[in-house]
Amino acid sequence: MRNTWDRIRHTLGFEIIGLLIFIPFAMLVFGYSMFDMGLMAVVGSIIATVWNYVYNLLFDHAMVKIRNNVHKTTPIRALHACLFEGGLLVLFLPMVAWHLEISLWQAFTMGIAMSTFYLCYAFVYNLIYDKVFPIPDNLPKTQQA
Repeated sequence: MRNTWDRIRHTLGFEIIGLLIFIPFAMLVFGYSMFDMGLMAVVGSIIATVWNYVYNLLFDHAMVKIRNNVHKTTPIRALHACLFEGGLLVLFLPMVAWHLEISLWQAFTMGIAMSTFYLCYAFVYNLIYDKVFPIPDNLPKTQQA
């Protein structure tokens, strides 16, 4: 499996690059101030960072149990990204509604837009990450993540 330091590098890279792209994009699309979008993005990033680590660890363990390895095909990577974003939406939605003083329905529609952005971003980021930092081939298949 990937080691802890690799998982930390993956998570931090994902969140930092995501924030640099998302904050200006969200300001433009949703019309909120930089403060509102920045605060929401940073808190969301903290939630996502913890969720990212836990989710990827659980997903990789499930892959080992189901497939006896963790090499992700494109369809598995797409499923991985969809499940990650769905879980994050459930965790993040109450904070968005509270901070922006909007209904849960409005937060949900905003969350869907945000999830769509991050779904595409997560898919591309993870494909690139796996190419730049591949899993070593010398590990037994059951130990790769």
